[in-house]
Amino acid sequence: MIFLAASVFAFLTALLFVTIVLYVQKRRSTDIFHRMRRHNVAETRLQVKDAETVTQTLYHVIQQISKPFLIAKSLFTSLDLKLRQAGIPLAGIEIIVATIIGSGLIALLIYMLTLDKTFSIGAACLVPIIPIILISYLIRKRRTAFTEQLGDCLVTIANALRAGYSFQQAVEVIAKEMEPPISQEFSRMSTDIRMGITLDTALEQMNARVNSKDFELVTAAVLIQREVGGNLAQILDTISDTINDRIRMKREINALTAQGRLSAVVLVILPIAVAGFMYVFNRSQMILLIEEPIGQMAVAISLVMDVIGFWIIRRIVDIEV
Repeated sequence: MIFLAASVFAFLTALLFVTIVLYVQKRRSTDIFHRMRRHNVAETRLQVKDAETVTQTLYHVIQQISKPFLIAKSLFTSLDLKLRQAGIPLAGIEIIVATIIGSGLIALLIYMLTLDKTFSIGAACLVPIIPIILISYLIRKRRTAFTEQLGDCLVTIANALRAGYSFQQAVEVIAKEMEPPISQEFSRMSTDIRMGITLDTALEQMNARVNSKDFELVTAAVLIQREVGGNLAQILDTISDTINDRIRMKREINALTAQGRLSAVVLVILPIAVAGFMYVFNRSQMILLIEEPIGQMAVAISLVMDVIGFWIIRRIVDIEV
């Protein structure tokens, strides 16, 4: 049994390695493409072709593994959007395959170390929580960085419009001059427009990727100005001032609610820390909570109340601006 588990563990490790190599190759291919498009270097086409050859080979392997999931392809659309919002150059199916492989690896590793099937299955069920938390964190981080750059971006676009640039040319200036993530999003929008997508559609697609309430104002202003006319530069200046005021207010609120947010973190960490301390120094009492039905019920109720308390505190300190 141990030999079979070790064999499956080695096989899943190889599959996970293929997935990681796929991610690296796709990242390199994307970077080369952007450099080629930005500098118009024709010689880099061969490098892109070589990189895409390796990527396509690895991608074929992942596709073969993920064929059973293609039936539920429509269910992965939202996951694909989340990955684009997080800036992760992978498809939803690839993330699911990697998560399944990782769960299998963790389950087999823990089983080989402890020979406990229940514990290994429980640990494998916890693995999918990691990519969910990671993707949510990356989305929030990228959205916050985008919003903080948006005010300066709108000022740059307004100045470019006053200098005689068209809106599309101003977008290209942002793609070249500003830092990621805002330069990446505007660069993609500029590419979409060059490929024949209308400006309205490109803006709406970017708005869906960014999912920022501040950028919704920009999208609405540009679309309305294209229909009824008006001074777009002045409108963008007004929106820029509004966004900067909102960012400043958010920072003040975060400073005032820092104690409440820290209390929520302590509320989650403290019971776990106390349980670990008691397990080390007074194991007999902790065993009662684990083995006895009443103790298990008490632990379950405590966990539910802990989660409810954390949610309530987060709702109190999460003030919309």
